[in-house]
Amino acid sequence: MKQDKEMLAENEIKSYRLLTIHSRLMHDGIIRKKDIAQEFGVSERSIQRDLEVLRSYYAEQLPPQELLYDSKKRGFRLIKNEQEFLTDSEVLAVCKILLESRSLPRDDMHRILEKLVDHAVLEESKPVIKDLLANEKFHYIPPHHNKHILPDIWALGQAVRQQRIIEVLYKKPTKEQPVARKLKPVGLMFSGFYFYLTAFQIREDEETQESCPANTDTCSPIIYRVDRIEKLTVTDEHFRIPYKDRFEEGQFRKRVQFMQGGKLQKVKFRFKGPAIDTVLDRLPTAQILSHDENGYIISAEVFGRGIDIWLRGRGDEVELLEDECNRPR
Repeated sequence: MKQDKEMLAENEIKSYRLLTIHSRLMHDGIIRKKDIAQEFGVSERSIQRDLEVLRSYYAEQLPPQELLYDSKKRGFRLIKNEQEFLTDSEVLAVCKILLESRSLPRDDMHRILEKLVDHAVLEESKPVIKDLLANEKFHYIPPHHNKHILPDIWALGQAVRQQRIIEVLYKKPTKEQPVARKLKPVGLMFSGFYFYLTAFQIREDEETQESCPANTDTCSPIIYRVDRIEKLTVTDEHFRIPYKDRFEEGQFRKRVQFMQGGKLQKVKFRFKGPAIDTVLDRLPTAQILSHDENGYIISAEVFGRGIDIWLRGRGDEVELLEDECNRPR
Protein backbone atom coordinates (compact mmCIF):
# COMPACT_ATOMS: atom_id res chain seq x y z
CA MET A 1 0.00 0.00 0.00
CA LYS A 2 2.79 2.42 0.93
CA GLN A 3 4.60 1.60 -2.30
CA ASP A 4 1.43 2.30 -4.33
CA LYS A 5 1.01 5.69 -2.65
CA GLU A 6 4.65 6.58 -3.32
CA MET A 7 4.27 5.60 -6.98
CA LEU A 8 1.07 7.65 -7.26
CA ALA A 9 2.77 10.69 -5.73
CA GLU A 10 5.73 10.27 -8.07
CA ASN A 11 3.43 10.11 -11.11
CA GLU A 12 1.59 13.25 -9.96
CA ILE A 13 4.89 15.12 -9.60
CA LYS A 14 5.99 13.97 -13.06
CA SER A 15 2.66 15.03 -14.57
CA TYR A 16 2.94 18.45 -12.95
CA ARG A 17 6.51 18.77 -14.25
CA LEU A 18 5.42 17.88 -17.78
CA LEU A 19 2.57 20.39 -17.66
CA THR A 20 4.93 23.08 -16.38
CA ILE A 21 7.41 22.48 -19.20
CA HIS A 22 4.58 22.36 -21.76
CA SER A 23 3.08 25.63 -20.50
CA ARG A 24 6.40 27.45 -20.71
CA LEU A 25 7.08 26.14 -24.19
CA MET A 26 3.62 27.21 -25.39
CA HIS A 27 4.31 30.74 -24.17
CA ASP A 28 7.48 30.93 -26.25
CA GLY A 29 9.71 30.08 -23.32
CA ILE A 30 13.15 28.50 -23.43
CA ILE A 31 13.65 25.29 -21.47
CA ARG A 32 17.13 24.61 -20.11
CA LYS A 33 17.54 21.12 -18.71
CA LYS A 34 19.86 22.19 -15.90
CA ASP A 35 17.49 24.92 -14.64
CA ILE A 36 14.40 22.69 -14.71
CA ALA A 37 16.28 19.82 -13.07
CA GLN A 38 17.32 22.10 -10.21
CA GLU A 39 13.82 23.55 -9.88
CA PHE A 40 12.23 20.11 -9.46
CA GLY A 41 15.14 18.37 -7.75
CA VAL A 42 15.63 15.70 -10.39
CA SER A 43 18.43 14.73 -12.76
CA GLU A 44 18.92 16.26 -16.19
CA ARG A 45 18.34 12.78 -17.59
CA SER A 46 14.80 12.86 -16.16
CA ILE A 47 14.18 16.21 -17.84
CA GLN A 48 15.54 14.81 -21.11
CA ARG A 49 12.99 11.97 -20.90
CA ASP A 50 10.24 14.55 -20.27
CA LEU A 51 11.33 16.46 -23.36
CA GLU A 52 11.25 13.31 -25.47
CA VAL A 53 7.69 12.58 -24.31
CA LEU A 54 6.67 16.12 -25.26
CA ARG A 55 8.54 15.91 -28.57
CA SER A 56 6.48 12.86 -29.56
CA TYR A 57 3.28 14.55 -28.42
CA TYR A 58 3.93 17.72 -30.47
CA ALA A 59 4.82 15.69 -33.57
CA GLU A 60 1.39 14.01 -33.48
CA GLN A 61 -0.56 17.26 -33.30
CA LEU A 62 -2.32 18.84 -36.27
CA PRO A 63 -0.54 20.80 -37.49
CA PRO A 64 2.62 19.10 -36.13
CA GLN A 65 5.08 21.11 -34.05
CA GLU A 66 8.77 20.60 -33.39
CA LEU A 67 10.74 20.70 -30.17
CA LEU A 68 14.26 21.80 -31.11
CA TYR A 69 17.42 22.91 -29.39
CA ASP A 70 18.24 26.61 -29.90
CA SER A 71 22.02 26.94 -29.77
CA LYS A 72 21.92 30.73 -29.49
CA LYS A 73 19.68 30.67 -26.43
CA ARG A 74 21.12 27.40 -25.15
CA GLY A 75 17.81 25.78 -24.53
CA PHE A 76 14.86 23.96 -26.07
CA ARG A 77 12.04 25.84 -27.74
CA LEU A 78 8.82 24.87 -29.46
CA ILE A 79 8.72 25.67 -33.17
CA LYS A 80 5.10 26.24 -34.09
CA ASN A 81 3.75 25.96 -37.59
CA GLU A 82 4.14 29.44 -39.07
CA GLN A 83 0.86 29.07 -40.93
CA GLU A 84 -0.85 29.51 -37.56
CA PHE A 85 0.58 33.02 -37.32
CA LEU A 86 -0.20 36.18 -39.17
CA THR A 87 2.73 37.48 -41.18
CA ASP A 88 4.54 40.56 -39.95
CA SER A 89 2.95 42.69 -42.66
CA GLU A 90 -0.55 41.33 -41.88
CA VAL A 91 -0.22 42.11 -38.17
CA LEU A 92 1.13 45.58 -38.89
CA ALA A 93 -1.73 46.29 -41.33
CA VAL A 94 -4.42 45.11 -38.87
CA CYS A 95 -2.92 47.17 -36.02
CA LYS A 96 -2.73 50.27 -38.22
CA ILE A 97 -6.37 49.84 -39.22
CA LEU A 98 -7.40 49.48 -35.57
CA LEU A 99 -5.49 52.60 -34.56
CA GLU A 100 -6.91 54.61 -37.45
CA SER A 101 -10.46 53.55 -36.57
CA ARG A 102 -10.23 55.44 -33.24
CA SER A 103 -13.18 53.32 -32.16
CA LEU A 104 -12.29 52.47 -28.54
CA PRO A 105 -10.97 54.12 -25.37
CA ARG A 106 -7.20 54.21 -25.09
CA ASP A 107 -6.84 51.36 -22.57
CA ASP A 108 -9.15 49.05 -24.57
CA MET A 109 -7.31 49.78 -27.81
CA HIS A 110 -3.86 49.30 -26.27
CA ARG A 111 -4.88 46.03 -24.64
CA ILE A 112 -6.20 44.60 -27.93
CA LEU A 113 -3.07 45.66 -29.81
CA GLU A 114 -0.80 44.10 -27.21
CA LYS A 115 -2.72 40.81 -27.27
CA LEU A 116 -2.70 40.76 -31.05
CA VAL A 117 1.05 41.24 -31.27
CA ASP A 118 1.87 38.94 -28.34
CA HIS A 119 -0.24 36.00 -29.52
CA ALA A 120 -0.35 36.30 -33.30
CA VAL A 121 3.29 36.66 -34.35
CA LEU A 122 6.56 34.88 -33.83
CA GLU A 123 8.73 35.94 -30.91
CA GLU A 124 11.48 37.50 -33.00
CA SER A 125 9.01 39.76 -34.83
CA LYS A 126 7.39 41.26 -31.75
CA PRO A 127 9.97 43.98 -30.93
CA VAL A 128 9.97 45.25 -34.53
CA ILE A 129 6.18 45.50 -34.78
CA LYS A 130 5.85 47.08 -31.34
CA ASP A 131 8.45 49.69 -32.31
CA LEU A 132 6.57 50.51 -35.53
CA LEU A 133 3.36 51.03 -33.55
CA ALA A 134 4.83 52.90 -30.59
CA ASN A 135 4.41 56.45 -31.88
CA GLU A 136 0.82 56.03 -33.03
CA LYS A 137 -0.09 54.33 -29.75
CA PHE A 138 1.42 57.22 -27.80
CA HIS A 139 -0.53 59.82 -29.80
CA TYR A 140 -3.74 57.79 -30.01
CA ILE A 141 -6.88 59.92 -29.63
CA PRO A 142 -9.93 57.98 -28.38
CA PRO A 143 -13.48 58.74 -29.53
CA HIS A 144 -15.19 61.63 -27.77
CA HIS A 145 -17.67 59.36 -25.96
CA ASN A 146 -14.75 57.39 -24.42
CA LYS A 147 -17.12 54.60 -23.32
CA HIS A 148 -16.15 50.98 -22.75
CA ILE A 149 -18.58 49.47 -25.25
CA LEU A 150 -16.99 46.04 -25.80
CA PRO A 151 -19.36 44.25 -23.37
CA ASP A 152 -22.39 45.80 -25.10
CA ILE A 153 -21.05 44.85 -28.52
CA TRP A 154 -20.78 41.21 -27.42
CA ALA A 155 -24.21 41.23 -25.78
CA LEU A 156 -25.78 42.75 -28.89
CA GLY A 157 -24.03 40.24 -31.13
CA GLN A 158 -25.44 37.39 -29.07
CA ALA A 159 -28.91 38.94 -29.16
CA VAL A 160 -28.70 39.20 -32.96
CA ARG A 161 -27.57 35.59 -33.27
CA GLN A 162 -30.22 34.24 -30.89
CA GLN A 163 -32.99 36.55 -32.18
CA ARG A 164 -33.71 37.91 -28.71
CA ILE A 165 -35.62 41.10 -28.15
CA ILE A 166 -33.74 43.89 -26.40
CA GLU A 167 -34.81 46.95 -24.44
CA VAL A 168 -32.65 50.05 -24.53
CA LEU A 169 -32.47 53.57 -23.19
CA TYR A 170 -31.11 55.51 -26.14
CA LYS A 171 -29.70 59.04 -25.99
CA LYS A 172 -30.54 60.97 -29.11
CA PRO A 173 -28.29 63.95 -29.84
CA THR A 174 -31.35 66.19 -30.22
CA LYS A 175 -32.94 65.28 -26.86
CA GLU A 176 -31.79 65.79 -23.28
CA GLN A 177 -33.43 62.66 -21.89
CA PRO A 178 -32.90 59.15 -23.29
CA VAL A 179 -35.84 57.42 -24.95
CA ALA A 180 -36.96 53.86 -24.23
CA ARG A 181 -37.08 51.46 -27.17
CA LYS A 182 -38.00 47.81 -27.57
CA LEU A 183 -36.10 46.36 -30.52
CA LYS A 184 -35.53 43.34 -32.72
CA PRO A 185 -31.75 43.47 -33.29
CA VAL A 186 -30.66 42.16 -36.67
CA GLY A 187 -27.10 43.35 -37.26
CA LEU A 188 -23.92 45.05 -36.00
CA MET A 189 -21.76 47.28 -38.17
CA PHE A 190 -18.80 49.64 -37.89
CA SER A 191 -18.29 52.85 -39.82
CA GLY A 192 -16.36 56.07 -39.33
CA PHE A 193 -15.26 55.78 -35.64
CA TYR A 194 -18.49 54.20 -34.35
CA PHE A 195 -20.22 50.84 -33.93
CA TYR A 196 -23.85 50.69 -35.01
CA LEU A 197 -26.79 48.42 -34.24
CA THR A 198 -29.40 47.80 -36.92
CA ALA A 199 -32.78 46.88 -35.46
CA PHE A 200 -36.53 46.98 -36.03
CA GLN A 201 -38.50 48.89 -33.45
CA ILE A 202 -41.40 47.07 -31.79
CA ARG A 203 -44.49 49.18 -31.25
CA GLU A 204 -46.68 48.67 -28.20
CA ASP A 205 -49.43 47.07 -30.26
CA GLU A 206 -47.13 44.79 -32.26
CA GLU A 207 -46.98 41.03 -31.82
CA THR A 208 -43.35 40.22 -31.16
CA GLN A 209 -43.53 36.79 -32.76
CA GLU A 210 -44.53 38.17 -36.15
CA SER A 211 -41.86 38.20 -38.78
CA CYS A 212 -40.61 41.31 -40.50
CA PRO A 213 -39.46 41.06 -44.10
CA ALA A 214 -36.07 42.57 -43.48
CA ASN A 215 -34.95 43.08 -47.05
CA THR A 216 -37.87 45.07 -48.45
CA ASP A 217 -38.01 48.79 -49.11
CA THR A 218 -40.95 49.24 -46.73
CA CYS A 219 -39.27 47.60 -43.76
CA SER A 220 -35.69 48.84 -43.55
CA PRO A 221 -34.11 48.75 -40.07
CA ILE A 222 -33.34 51.73 -37.88
CA ILE A 223 -29.67 52.46 -37.16
CA TYR A 224 -28.53 53.12 -33.58
CA ARG A 225 -25.07 54.17 -32.43
CA VAL A 226 -23.95 51.67 -29.79
CA ASP A 227 -22.17 54.25 -27.62
CA ARG A 228 -25.45 56.18 -27.27
CA ILE A 229 -27.18 53.20 -25.66
CA GLU A 230 -27.20 54.19 -21.99
CA LYS A 231 -28.87 51.02 -20.75
CA LEU A 232 -29.16 47.65 -22.45
CA THR A 233 -31.37 44.74 -21.40
CA VAL A 234 -31.41 41.49 -23.37
CA THR A 235 -34.77 39.90 -22.64
CA ASP A 236 -35.83 36.26 -22.73
CA GLU A 237 -38.35 37.06 -25.48
CA HIS A 238 -37.55 35.83 -28.96
CA PHE A 239 -38.61 37.10 -32.36
CA ARG A 240 -38.68 35.15 -35.57
CA ILE A 241 -37.59 36.17 -39.03
CA PRO A 242 -37.96 33.37 -41.59
CA TYR A 243 -34.76 32.48 -43.44
CA LYS A 244 -36.11 33.77 -46.74
CA ASP A 245 -36.70 37.17 -45.11
CA ARG A 246 -33.49 37.21 -43.06
CA PHE A 247 -31.56 40.42 -42.68
CA GLU A 248 -28.33 40.22 -44.65
CA GLU A 249 -25.74 42.51 -43.09
CA GLY A 250 -23.42 42.25 -46.07
CA GLN A 251 -26.07 43.35 -48.55
CA PHE A 252 -27.35 46.10 -46.27
CA ARG A 253 -23.82 47.32 -45.56
CA LYS A 254 -23.14 47.84 -49.26
CA ARG A 255 -26.11 50.19 -49.46
CA VAL A 256 -25.78 52.15 -46.23
CA GLN A 257 -22.50 54.02 -46.38
CA PHE A 258 -23.60 57.03 -44.34
CA MET A 259 -25.26 55.40 -41.33
CA GLN A 260 -28.61 57.04 -41.93
CA GLY A 261 -31.75 54.95 -42.04
CA GLY A 262 -34.45 55.23 -44.69
CA LYS A 263 -35.86 53.49 -47.71
CA LEU A 264 -33.75 51.95 -50.42
CA GLN A 265 -33.35 54.37 -53.29
CA LYS A 266 -31.49 54.66 -56.57
CA VAL A 267 -29.40 57.66 -57.50
CA LYS A 268 -27.84 58.60 -60.80
CA PHE A 269 -25.13 61.22 -61.11
CA ARG A 270 -22.28 62.43 -63.26
CA PHE A 271 -18.80 62.33 -61.73
CA LYS A 272 -16.32 64.78 -63.26
CA GLY A 273 -13.39 64.24 -60.91
CA PRO A 274 -10.06 62.59 -61.76
CA ALA A 275 -10.21 59.68 -59.29
CA ILE A 276 -13.19 57.45 -60.06
CA ASP A 277 -11.92 54.81 -57.62
CA THR A 278 -12.80 57.10 -54.68
CA VAL A 279 -16.46 56.88 -55.75
CA LEU A 280 -16.44 53.14 -56.45
CA ASP A 281 -14.80 52.43 -53.07
CA ARG A 282 -17.23 54.69 -51.22
CA LEU A 283 -20.32 53.25 -52.94
CA PRO A 284 -19.95 49.44 -53.36
CA THR A 285 -23.18 49.25 -55.38
CA ALA A 286 -22.02 51.89 -57.87
CA GLN A 287 -22.11 50.97 -61.54
CA ILE A 288 -20.51 52.92 -64.38
CA LEU A 289 -23.18 53.38 -67.02
CA SER A 290 -21.08 55.38 -69.45
CA HIS A 291 -17.87 57.40 -69.74
CA ASP A 292 -16.92 60.27 -72.04
CA GLU A 293 -15.04 63.57 -71.99
CA ASN A 294 -17.68 65.00 -69.62
CA GLY A 295 -17.08 62.38 -66.96
CA TYR A 296 -18.63 59.16 -65.68
CA ILE A 297 -22.36 58.47 -65.43
CA ILE A 298 -22.84 56.48 -62.19
CA SER A 299 -25.85 54.61 -60.80
CA ALA A 300 -26.00 53.33 -57.20
CA GLU A 301 -28.44 51.89 -54.67
CA VAL A 302 -28.33 53.34 -51.15
CA PHE A 303 -30.45 53.50 -48.01
CA GLY A 304 -31.48 56.87 -46.61
CA ARG A 305 -30.66 60.44 -47.58
CA GLY A 306 -27.05 60.48 -46.45
CA ILE A 307 -26.02 60.11 -50.07
CA ASP A 308 -27.30 63.63 -50.78
CA ILE A 309 -24.97 65.13 -48.17
CA TRP A 310 -22.03 63.21 -49.58
CA LEU A 311 -22.78 64.21 -53.17
CA ARG A 312 -23.12 67.89 -52.24
CA GLY A 313 -19.83 67.66 -50.40
CA ARG A 314 -18.06 66.71 -53.65
CA GLY A 315 -18.77 70.18 -55.05
CA ASP A 316 -18.33 70.67 -58.77
CA GLU A 317 -17.07 67.10 -59.20
CA VAL A 318 -20.64 65.75 -59.02
CA GLU A 319 -23.85 66.57 -60.88
CA LEU A 320 -26.97 64.78 -59.62
CA LEU A 321 -29.05 63.57 -62.55
CA GLU A 322 -31.91 61.61 -60.93
CA ASP A 323 -33.32 61.29 -57.40
CA GLU A 324 -34.81 58.21 -55.74
CA CYS A 325 -37.99 58.55 -57.78
CA ASN A 326 -35.98 58.67 -61.01
CA ARG A 327 -37.11 62.22 -61.60
CA PRO A 328 -34.54 64.18 -63.63
CA ARG A 329 -32.84 67.02 -61.70
